[in-house]
Amino acid sequence: MSLNRAESLRRSLELLGDAHHIVVVDNGSQDGSAAVGDPYPGVRVMRLPKNFGLTKALNIGLRAAESEYLLCLHDDTLISGEAVKQLADYLETHPEVGAVCPLLMDVQGNPALQLQTLPSPSEPQPALKTATGSPASGGDEITAECVSGAAIMFRGFFLRAIRQIDECYGDYGSNIEICAQMKRAGKKIVILRNVTAVHGDKPSSMSASDLEGDRAAATAAFLSKHHGFMAGTMYRLKAGLGGLLRFQFAVAGGALSGTKIDGTS
Repeated sequence: MSLNRAESLRRSLELLGDAHHIVVVDNGSQDGSAAVGDPYPGVRVMRLPKNFGLTKALNIGLRAAESEYLLCLHDDTLISGEAVKQLADYLETHPEVGAVCPLLMDVQGNPALQLQTLPSPSEPQPALKTATGSPASGGDEITAECVSGAAIMFRGFFLRAIRQIDECYGDYGSNIEICAQMKRAGKKIVILRNVTAVHGDKPSSMSASDLEGDRAAATAAFLSKHHGFMAGTMYRLKAGLGGLLRFQFAVAGGALSGTKIDGTS
């Protein structure tokens, strides 16, 4: 998915090369991003009329991809075509692994935030951490419960099994839903230390308040789906009331109404 990051998207396409089938879903960009793929005949660009959120854009792109292995990649993540092949080769030889990720680095070459636990009623919004700081790290592989969605590869039949990523999520939540479904299927998620990608640090073009509201809505949806109606309701009430008391009206609105980044509930 791409949104108003034309230059980052151009660098990403250049680095990927022409060895892979690439689908770009432009989520209503206003900076010319939709035309970035024009010089690349092997790149398919799907232009959406407005920002429908990351989850819907991912589903549109994934349905258009006809590959055995699918790599979900943010437009500010740089990974080489050779690194993509290494990820696919790893899945080919490790049937017990459901998803594989490169080790994310920041633009300065330091480990980037990538690893977290799945949300729970006691910790509804767990913080992202660097994978190298994880107690589970060691050797060339790091096993994770949940990872950032900046770069994650899984098999095409996994997507067919779940049909699509649940669109109860807007911009936030697609990665945690993928990881929750991997856990449900009894499959591991692995980060490879010897395969790296650079995750940019430029802020989103969306407003911070809109993103906070979207995240609150997604967290409530996740807890309701995976921990029961009462867990979701308790979070909605607590986060909504807390948002009102702190004058964070977007958070309150997202938690109480379930309004996503595109304005739908």
